[in-house]
This record gives sequence, structure tokens and C-alpha cells, in this order.
Amino acid sequence: MKTAIIIHGMPDKENYFNPSSDSQSNCHWLPWLQQQLIAKGILAQTPEMPVPYEPDYAAWCEIFERLAPDEETLLVGHSLGGGFLVRWLSEHTVKVGPVMLVAPWTDPDNEMRDALGNFFDYEIDPDLVSRTDGMTIFYSTDDEANIIKTSEILEKSLKGSRTMKFEGKGHFCLRNLGTREFPELLQEALQTNR
Repeated sequence: MKTAIIIHGMPDKENYFNPSSDSQSNCHWLPWLQQQLIAKGILAQTPEMPVPYEPDYAAWCEIFERLAPDEETLLVGHSLGGGFLVRWLSEHTVKVGPVMLVAPWTDPDNEMRDALGNFFDYEIDPDLVSRTDGMTIFYSTDDEANIIKTSEILEKSLKGSRTMKFEGKGHFCLRNLGTREFPELLQEALQTNR
């Protein structure tokens, strides 16, 4: 059975505990994408990762690995969720389906080291794309500089990855897109996930 795992990013603590804010797994385009994939017969999950404002890599791995990603699994990560997928795939030899990294972030200048701890203490495996059914990096030219830098580092480091560069989409959040729909991501995921 084809499955999908959609990993959210890192909110600030104030937003995370704001009762009028969406939970991380239900914000931006994540629930829309999940529903679109389900309608296409792909069982899509959007797990709520533990303490996302101070993420712990081992704790995130525990939740992620319960979903048992395999060669039939589409992986989508937004921001820190994309960075998480790059580390996990660099450290595991599991064959997975297509991978979509949306505005991926790996804290390239260690600006968030206090909050992240060792979350990004690893070496990118330049061959990890060979263990996927393709990898696409999405970023917008008007996103924050550290997101653009991460995207460019990944583009150069990950042999065989594809990059889709946008303008005017910011960090691909609801406030940037003006909608919960992200048709370009859905189209790329479905084209790659045959």
C-alpha cells in the first residue's frame, strides 16, 4: 500500500501554546495535502512531533520510525521537517519513495544551536537520493536567507536531486501563500509517486 508521511517544521514556543493557532500537523498546506493524497489512494499521515519548538532528534526519530517508512512511502518535510528528513535519510539505508523538501532548513550558520542542541550534528550523505524514488527541493527566492542557504547547500550536496525555485511564496506558510492549497507540491508528489 502506498503511504505518505508529512513532517511539519519548528514553531516558536509562543505560537505553539497559543490556543487559537493550528497544531503543527494541521497548519498551512499540510492537511490539504494529506486529504488530496488520501483521495488518490495514498494513506497519508501528518504526525505531531514532540516539543517542536525545542526539537530533540531522537524523540522525532521515535515518532517517525513508528510509521515504518519504506519504498512505498512518499516523504514530505517542511522547514525543519525537511532538515530532519535529510538527516534521517543520511543515517539510514532504508529505501523510500519520493522525497519532497519544502523550504528545508538545517540551521547552516548554527544560529539556533541553543534550541536545537545536536539536531543537525551529522554529515549529509551525498548519495542518499539513490535510495529514494527522487528528491525535489522547493524554495522561494523571498524566503529567509538561512532557508535559501540550506536549499542551495542541499542542491549542491545531494546528487540527483531536483530543485523547484519560486518567487513570492516566502516560507510556503499560509500567510505567504494566502491559501492552504499547494498544487505545485501535489503535482510533483503525484508525478514522482507512480
